[in-house]
Amino acid sequence: MNPKEDVYTLEQFADLLSVSKETLRRWDNSGKLKARRDSMSDYRYYTAKELAICEQLELYFPEKNHVSNYVSPDYNYTSIELFAGAGGLALGFEFAGLHHVLLNEFDKDACNTLRKNRPNWNVVEGDVRGIDFSSYKGKVDVVSGGFPCQAFSYAGKKLGFEDARGTLFFEFARAVKEIQPKICIGENVRGLLSHDGGKTLEGMVNILNELGYRVLAPKILKAIYYNVPQKRERLVIVAIRKDIKADFYYPEPNRKIYTLRDALKKGGLFDCDVPISEGQKYPARKKEILDLVPPGGYWRDLPVELQKEFMKKSFYLGGGKTGMARRISWDEPCLTLTCAPAQKQTERCHPDETRPFTVREYARIQTFPDDWEFSGSMSQQYKQIGNAVPVNLAQEIGFSIVRFLNECYAIENLIKPRVVNSSFRY
Repeated sequence: MNPKEDVYTLEQFADLLSVSKETLRRWDNSGKLKARRDSMSDYRYYTAKELAICEQLELYFPEKNHVSNYVSPDYNYTSIELFAGAGGLALGFEFAGLHHVLLNEFDKDACNTLRKNRPNWNVVEGDVRGIDFSSYKGKVDVVSGGFPCQAFSYAGKKLGFEDARGTLFFEFARAVKEIQPKICIGENVRGLLSHDGGKTLEGMVNILNELGYRVLAPKILKAIYYNVPQKRERLVIVAIRKDIKADFYYPEPNRKIYTLRDALKKGGLFDCDVPISEGQKYPARKKEILDLVPPGGYWRDLPVELQKEFMKKSFYLGGGKTGMARRISWDEPCLTLTCAPAQKQTERCHPDETRPFTVREYARIQTFPDDWEFSGSMSQQYKQIGNAVPVNLAQEIGFSIVRFLNECYAIENLIKPRVVNSSFRY
């Protein structure tokens, strides 16, 4: 391996091309795109030469320049968000130029986080089932929310709105029905695509259609393509009221991949190093074992006897389990953050120090600004951050919403121009 070359690991190259590692292995074995091999470890890796080959074969179409989805709002667009959590989605939407008239969240610590950082936001704490949204009918442009993925009975027939009662998606749909926004945005984990054999998602689409909304094909957005130094994926569901003629376009991906160094050090994402903050610690024996894992490595980099000790029965099972005993490298995006940074199977160890990421490091990786404070115990703060939509990803989605609403109002000529508050970030 030539240290002067730009080198990509199998995982990094797969992310760059937006294909799976299995696809790269298949291409390598078939000769379509041969990987290089490290002489010591026999690991596959790639260089700029393989990147050029991909362009020639049109295996993907990389953007040469930074992609900007920025657009300025023509009017004051309003939004209501359900299941708001610590505010990742709401903050990104605000940075894109949307104005929140109501945010609902059940968790008291998350509500305190929202109030602490945005005293002007109308934060309604409590069960969404107790909120009457009818007073907002025709007055709000966007309804959004990351509703928990609860299955509801499908039973082989196209059940409708009333059949979803008792689930939190029903409450999201009820808000849409009562408010009648121009567009609604749902976000969830990738697993919703296959939940109950795809029937859960199909049922949700049918319900929104029944309520008078056309649903675009749900799309998986990879956060690393939207200025987020983290390999996180979110499923986005967009539904547009059927009388609206404007079209919605998902944000264009950016081929600039930010790394952990960009998250924690002064550079392209932040104008200073990450602030010092509290954080969890590993038990003594776990720390002794993780001390032996190199940056970018995981449990397979340990001596075999320690692999068996650490992995226990999992050592004899199939699968890579690359998140276990994982130390993140400075020069790669972080793996998806979880709600508990020290739990087994999802270790996210600091590259230089044998410890989990601190609260503020967690927040940086999720692209929260440093002045966004989190309420509650340390474990509650980790939970809020781990559950959040990355702020920069939310902002890019927000720009797509603003572009849609600009076109919508231009076509329909629904309102007169109003003063725009342009104090949002880009």
